[in-house]
Amino acid sequence: MTSPATELDRFLTDCQQRVETALRRLLPDAATLPAQLHEAMRYAVLDGGKRVRPVLVYAAGQALGADPRRLDVAACAVECIHAYSLIHDDLPAMDDDDLRRGKPSCHKAFGEAQAILAGDALQTHAFYLLAHADMGDISAERRLAMIERLAQASGSRGMVGGQAIDLAAVGRQLDIAELEDMHIHKTGMLIRAAVLLGALCAEQVDDATRRALDHYGKCIGLAFQVQDDILDVTASTEELGKQAGADRALDKPTYPSLLGLSGARERARELHQSALQALEALDERADPLRWLSRYIVERGT
Repeated sequence: MTSPATELDRFLTDCQQRVETALRRLLPDAATLPAQLHEAMRYAVLDGGKRVRPVLVYAAGQALGADPRRLDVAACAVECIHAYSLIHDDLPAMDDDDLRRGKPSCHKAFGEAQAILAGDALQTHAFYLLAHADMGDISAERRLAMIERLAQASGSRGMVGGQAIDLAAVGRQLDIAELEDMHIHKTGMLIRAAVLLGALCAEQVDDATRRALDHYGKCIGLAFQVQDDILDVTASTEELGKQAGADRALDKPTYPSLLGLSGARERARELHQSALQALEALDERADPLRWLSRYIVERGT
């Protein structure tokens, strides 16, 4: 009998390969005009990253028996939004990071103007995919629900709003409630959306299951950020694929700075347990969601 860790490794590899193949097919070809813009888009998206958000789309969809073709499109849409956010976060006017996913940030490779445009184009491409790409016989109403969910998670009441709060918090002392509110928006909303997009790919989802998956997504979204903050303190640049210690250098509020390392690790464990409790009514098809919660809080340890 294989261990959960082995099963997770297999699941991660399968999902990462699947979304990489789908992204190569669904992104504009680098030879299509304007060629440099499309090259920058593909550079920022392909051949890098853990693909946590697309993997969550697949895991949630699999738990409910969703059509894999639908999951491919939803996973690619979420990853386009995530990649756009990383391009813009790395810009000199934002977090000013020169390294992303173990290679030069998009603005270092293509210049600031082209990077901004690549981020803009990836954002809109995500919604084009949900509106237009082949998802089998899915209804227009279901497509619209996915577009609404991703738009809400990405905009001023979600990820972008969280980034604005983050920038305004530099050099300020936040309490734990303010810090969690920021990260519920900045990091958590897109992770929650990934889980719910996977669920929306299924034929039928009752309200209780939807609420359970949303709570799961909220918990692991926060846990992901807690562990990111821990790794910013404890991991090397090579291990992270981006500049270690960046949050400290920018004087950003973090979980370790407020709770200490041991307190931050305890908070991550609490969120993991709450995520598992949310899945209690789901059968073994939801095991990848359970494994992913543990993976999120144990990354880099």
